Amino acid sequence: MTHGNSSHYQVLRIPVTATEKEIKVAYRKAARTAHPDHGGDPAAFRRVTLAYETLIDAKSRADYDRSYGSATAARQPADEGAHFDAPAAGSRASANVRRPNTPRNTASDAPVYVPPFEQYAGTSEVPLIPEDLARQQVHGMPRKRGIFGAEARIQREMRTVQLISRQILPAIPAARLINGLQSPADNSHIDHVVLSGYRMAIIGSMLLPPGAYAWNGSALTHGGRSIAPPQLAHVVRRMQDIFPELNVTGWTVVHSTDGNLHEPVIDRHRRPPGRDTSHETVQVVNAAGLARGLKQFLASGPAPNTVIVPVLARLLRGMH
Repeated sequence: MTHGNSSHYQVLRIPVTATEKEIKVAYRKAARTAHPDHGGDPAAFRRVTLAYETLIDAKSRADYDRSYGSATAARQPADEGAHFDAPAAGSRASANVRRPNTPRNTASDAPVYVPPFEQYAGTSEVPLIPEDLARQQVHGMPRKRGIFGAEARIQREMRTVQLISRQILPAIPAARLINGLQSPADNSHIDHVVLSGYRMAIIGSMLLPPGAYAWNGSALTHGGRSIAPPQLAHVVRRMQDIFPELNVTGWTVVHSTDGNLHEPVIDRHRRPPGRDTSHETVQVVNAAGLARGLKQFLASGPAPNTVIVPVLARLLRGMH
C-alpha cells in the first residue's frame, strides 16, 4: 500500500491526526508538485493519489490505520555507530537492528524524541503526530465493547490503567501507555500497550478471586481447574514482525477482586524436562508482579528515555 518506508500520511506531509479538510488541502498541494504535466514523477503522483483516496474515505482510512501501515524509521546520522539489545526469549527481533549510539541514559531521565521536533522548524515537513500529543503519557481509555461482560472488562482494564499510571509512568517519563488497540493478528482487541525506548509490552487483564494459582507457560490452574488467560502469544509475534526494531513481550496481569496487589498468588510451575519453551512469550503475574517486572523490563532496555515518534504514531493510528 505504501512505497518504501513512507506511510500515506508522510506522502501527503500531514500528521496522523489530520482532518478531512487538511487532507484535501495537502492533496491539492502535493498533486500540483507531483503531476507529470508539471514536470513531476508519474510514480510519485500515483503514490499521492493512492494516499488521498485511502485517507479521504473514512472506512478505508480506518482500515489502513488499523493495519499499522509502515512509517519512516527514526532518522540517524550516517556516521553513528550501532547499539544492540538482545531480544527476549521467544522474540523474533534481530540482534542486528541498528540503533543510535547515544550515551547510556537512565529511565528516569527526561524524554528525548526521535526524530526531534526541532528539525521540522522552518521546513515544509510535518511531524507524524503533534508534539503536544507525543508528550502525553496516556492515550485512550478502556471502552465499552459489546454488551455482555462489558462492565467487568472495563473494571479490570481500568485497574491496569491505574496501576501503570501510578507505578510505571512516573518512574519512566518516556513511557507511553496506549489503550484500546485493534489487534493486527485477528479481529480482537489489545487492552494495553506500553512503549518505552526500543521495548514494547503488550498487556491483557484478568480479574480473579484471591488464592493460589499456577502458571506453567500455557495454562493457568486453580484447585485443579484450568482458567484460560487472554491469548496474547500470537499478538506478540505479529507485533514483533511489524516492529522488528523493538523488543516485544506479552504480559497478563491478574487482578484480585479485593484490590490486593499481591493477590492472587501466581506460582510458576517447573516445566517438564525437555519441553521447548522458546515459544513462550507471555508472562502471567499479579498486579505487584506487573509493576515490578514491567518497570525492570522497560528500564533495562537501550535508551529507555527515548520516545520513538514513528512507532508511537503507528500505535495511535491503531486505536479503535
